[in-house]
Amino acid sequence: MPDAIDGRYESFAHLHFDRPADKVLRITLDAPGLNAVDADMHRELADVWLAVDRDPDTNVAVLQGAGRAFSAGGSFDLIDSMVNDYDARTRVLREARDLVFNVINCSKPIVSAIHGPAVGAGLVAALLADVSIAARTARIIDGHTRLGVAAGDHAAICWPLLCGMAKAKYYLLTCETLTGEEAERIGLVSLCVDDGLVHDKALEVATNLAAGAQSAIRWTKHTLNNWYRAQSATFDASLALEFLGFGGPDVQEGLASHTEKRPPRFS
Repeated sequence: MPDAIDGRYESFAHLHFDRPADKVLRITLDAPGLNAVDADMHRELADVWLAVDRDPDTNVAVLQGAGRAFSAGGSFDLIDSMVNDYDARTRVLREARDLVFNVINCSKPIVSAIHGPAVGAGLVAALLADVSIAARTARIIDGHTRLGVAAGDHAAICWPLLCGMAKAKYYLLTCETLTGEEAERIGLVSLCVDDGLVHDKALEVATNLAAGAQSAIRWTKHTLNNWYRAQSATFDASLALEFLGFGGPDVQEGLASHTEKRPPRFS
């Protein structure tokens, strides 16, 4: 963690921070298993936006993944704890809700750079970002129903608004993969660029936003996100039903099929 961060983010030990441009904070997911989100990273990914919001040295945040992926989603250990431990399930539910609303309510614009697999908690922040930039061959997957739980997290609050109900239902029910190119075509992400350009483009957009009229940009974000806030009841219902599923039988088969690398056999 560079000295330029001035210790403001030292409590977020499982995220990496740097300042690649004036007033731009870059947050990098860097963990084993294609940046899989474990319990600690999940908590930090939910809470970091509160720190960004209060950071006088940051006008814009960039979120990206290290290596070959944006994020492969929740780690198997995290999912296993949610299946088998009521307290863990309740804690992660609260954090999942905080993640969505903390991104929405952060006054600073957030730019995401999506490459490789983008799944789960990482995908939440990637798609709720104010500007989402995807690599052409990025692999965007909402894998909830494949795991055996309802599509909660961010899906119900933003997919129908971003890409329409028909496309949202298709991809959320089937768990089919979207490339970055297809995600841009249907409106799920802001821009699609060639794979080697995704991080540079995200930084370019962030730098331009950081130099703009901050009150105008922030109030525009705030008012547009009222479309998301208006869906709060739908989101809460989807999250509750998702976590109800984590206590049911289908998720155990879904998790086993992932760890054993085979198709699920739901009863």
